[in-house]
Amino acid sequence: MAAVTQPEATTTSPGARTRVARSFKPRYPTWLTSPSFIYYIIFFLGPMAILVAFSLATQQGFGGLSYGFNIAQYRLIFGSFYLDIFGRTLLMAGIGTVLTVLVGYPVAYWMARYLTTYKMLALLLIVVPFWTSFLIRTYALKIILDPNGYLAKDLGINILYTKYAIAVGLVYNYLPLFILPVFASLERMDWTLIEAATDLGARPFSAFREITLRLTLPGVVTGALLVFIPMTGEYIIPNILGGGTYEFVGNVIGDQFNSAQNEPFGSALSIGLMAALSVFVIVYIVVATKEERFGA
Repeated sequence: MAAVTQPEATTTSPGARTRVARSFKPRYPTWLTSPSFIYYIIFFLGPMAILVAFSLATQQGFGGLSYGFNIAQYRLIFGSFYLDIFGRTLLMAGIGTVLTVLVGYPVAYWMARYLTTYKMLALLLIVVPFWTSFLIRTYALKIILDPNGYLAKDLGINILYTKYAIAVGLVYNYLPLFILPVFASLERMDWTLIEAATDLGARPFSAFREITLRLTLPGVVTGALLVFIPMTGEYIIPNILGGGTYEFVGNVIGDQFNSAQNEPFGSALSIGLMAALSVFVIVYIVVATKEERFGA
């Protein structure tokens, strides 16, 4: 009968070293983050600190500043005139974002769902406008909307220097920024889920609403923020297509810095705009966090 050998019990003395579990996670030295950290300090925190210092300063004559702690500039923001400009800016940016979603989502859906051979070509055509200056694109749209042009004379569409021209300019210039993240979300879609839903009796629109839209919602929210935030700070489009008659907050800020030489009030307006936009960024973070937990 063969003897059964028992495994030797390993005894550890009190003075023996404790064996540490080996980790295979990649370890990077902390100093690798220093370039981005320095860039963040110089080009974000530094200008922000200067902006805050300007907003708390006091205007002395034309272009003169007396640094201190004066919050009178922030009180001016809550006047009816500037509150109307803030409301107009957020309203137009919201309308422009909604229109961009309504135009851009079907385009991204068509590219991701139905294109196979020419998908990259279509994506290239979407990106091509970024190869041209933003200012040149806006001036080109102004020529198209000119009262003496084809649209105004033959079609009777004369919207230049109105809020409608500004809305068209916002959608035209920021549409690619929305299509790209939505297209990336749709590319990761498992289209067999839609086929399974329709086989089980779901209507096409119900399947789209319950499956496609829910799965691509993070891309939609990301794209909406990518267009909404720069729209609120827009300066060129209201100036060129609006003719200076329909100002955004960005135009007022530019006038304070350039024409009025009132840096404290211009800085206070800038910080007020950033505070308003922070609300939408917080909403995005909450939605993204929930989606990440759901995916996990």
